[in-house]
Order: sequence, then structure tokens, then C-alpha cells
Amino acid sequence: MVPATNKIALFIDGANLYATAKTLGFDIDYKRLLLEFQSRGTLVRAFYYTAIIEDQEYSSIRPLIDWLDYNGYTVVTKATKEFIDASGRRKVKGNMDIELAVDAMELAEHIDQMVLFSGDGDFRSLVEAVQRRGVRVTVVSTIASQPPMIADELRRQADVFTDLIQLQSKLGRDPSERPAPREPRQHTPQFLQRSTSTIAARGDVDEFDD
Repeated sequence: MVPATNKIALFIDGANLYATAKTLGFDIDYKRLLLEFQSRGTLVRAFYYTAIIEDQEYSSIRPLIDWLDYNGYTVVTKATKEFIDASGRRKVKGNMDIELAVDAMELAEHIDQMVLFSGDGDFRSLVEAVQRRGVRVTVVSTIASQPPMIADELRRQADVFTDLIQLQSKLGRDPSERPAPREPRQHTPQFLQRSTSTIAARGDVDEFDD
């Protein structure tokens, strides 16, 4: 059993977690996710990172961000940048790796366990640095997909690797449980059931370092 004094911090790479859950065929219920890790110890902080296309009249991810912000998550966002690549194609980039890394390093001395929801191999060095400060690191992604959503070097570096598919019964919501689009919004749960799917708007964002 994990002791109640276990201090935990969650670091969620929003776009990466969405893509992983979508690959496995289910939606993340962020309320259940929070409750699950609150039951495992003292949840010090739950960070959620995502980039936003600010010049759009309406960003479909904003309802989710607003809900998270009011319901126990620390939401970290920044505007994406638009550019034209060498082939003349319009591209949008948005990378939250630096923001996540800075927060993790600052919080490391105050926690016992870091839970990273991402399969991005760029985080291997961060995980190693946090471990040197005595923090146990759990990485949540999946190897059930083809190809796997997690980089091999990140999986090897983690103290514990948890496949997201193993958490489906605790964190997931089957897409069939979502209400029909035409059903009126009568209360918050219906709103939340739809909101997790709105991150799809992030699918066209290329993520890489500046």
C-alpha cells in the first residue's frame, strides 16, 4: 500500500495524453483522474499543459481548459506560433516541454512521486534529473498501440511505467457514453462528457522545440 503521506504531483502533456487515449479508443474523465490520484496519497498539484491557437474566433479546447481550471487542475497554456515551412506550407507549432520541465524541477523538492502523462522521449533527461533529487517517477503512456506511444528511452528511465490501458476502468469514459450532440446541455456532467473530445482541434499542431 502507498502511504497516505506520499506527496504526488501530476504533469499532464495534454495533447500527448489525448492522442494516447484516442489511440486506445476511450476518453479521459478528468474528474475521475483527479480522484484516483488523490486516493493514492497527498496530491500536491495536478498540472495540465496545452498550446492554444489564439487567433481563432472560438477555440474548441477552451471549455475543457476552463473546466480544469475551476476543478482542481493548474492549467498552463501558451499561444501557438504560425510559420511557413521550406515547402511553403502553413504550419503551427506549440511545445510545452520547457514549461513542464521548469515546473517539475521547481516542485521536485516538495514531492515524493511525480506522475508524468506523456510518451515523449524528450522528457527522459527531465525524469533523470528529478530522480536525482530523490523523486520516484511514474510515466503513463502505452505500448499497446502499434507503434507504441511511448519512447523506449523514457520508458527505461522511469521508475514505474504504467500502461494507460490498465487505467481505463479508473480514468476512462467509453465514447458510447457521451450524449448525442443534439441533446441539450442541462448540467455540467454532460458538458464534461463532451469536453474531452474537443482537444481534437490540437491534432494539426506540430510540437517541437524553439
